[in-house]
Amino acid sequence: MTKIAYKAASLEEVQDWFSGDEAQKRVRTRYLPKRHAEMEGGSLYWIFQGALVGRSPIVGFEQRDSDGHWDIILENRFILVHPQAKRGHQGWRYLTEKTAPKDLAAGEVAGDAMPGVLVRKLSKLGLV
Repeated sequence: MTKIAYKAASLEEVQDWFSGDEAQKRVRTRYLPKRHAEMEGGSLYWIFQGALVGRSPIVGFEQRDSDGHWDIILENRFILVHPQAKRGHQGWRYLTEKTAPKDLAAGEVAGDAMPGVLVRKLSKLGLV
């Protein structure tokens, strides 16, 4: 599943959100994704500057009592992936194992991968 890193000014800001001591993070959403049952144990992939840049494992979904919205419960981990062009969108989009970007290998640095803006431009040209 993909989600835009809304209001994030930098990739470091997204990573910092996952730097706390709590075991889980919660992301609020208005509607429960239709394919929520199959997403538990999967990952939420983050879109930043037109590219998928990282993922967070999904623990589950829980309805909020106060406003009827839903929380996506995530492990407090942000795993960098090889950037892959992905436009922003409304609603949920789902990735398959074949279409999901691979994690950066041990020892690889995020700077070794291309910036999201460059990935998007090269993708439009059919070069990546």
